[in-house]
Amino acid sequence: MRRYLAVGLDCYLCLLAVGLLVRSCLDSGGTGRAVALLVAQLIVLSFANQVLLTMVVRASAGKLIMGVRVIRLPDAGRPGFRRLVLRWLYGLLWLPLQPWYRLRCPAPTARTPERPPGCHAEPHEDLAGVRQVRRSDLRLYRAAVAGRTD
Repeated sequence: MRRYLAVGLDCYLCLLAVGLLVRSCLDSGGTGRAVALLVAQLIVLSFANQVLLTMVVRASAGKLIMGVRVIRLPDAGRPGFRRLVLRWLYGLLWLPLQPWYRLRCPAPTARTPERPPGCHAEPHEDLAGVRQVRRSDLRLYRAAVAGRTD
């Protein structure tokens, strides 16, 4: 549940920041130009929050508030730039299509265990080899690993 709240906070904070910048976009002249500037600002802020901030502190703004950290699999290390960009693109391009995907490929029922052709059997978790964990769980994991090596 923390992950979903963190994603909601990230969206809210990004939209709030862009909302504060709307006035500068509206003065740029023309509706098309203003919309293009707003979309560009949304993408830049999203990238900065999801990739750059995560590289520095292992979490986006919403994840920091909710106490969630992003780790690399399988060693629980800091994810690299390439993995974070892949994760950001995944969230930006693939996740918004999920409602349509679910409508097109309904979940199997007890009578029809097979999915229609072209529908994946497993959700695409950890596409970029990263996972979100609670900060306290990460601390406990590190303490257990450090105790095991002594």
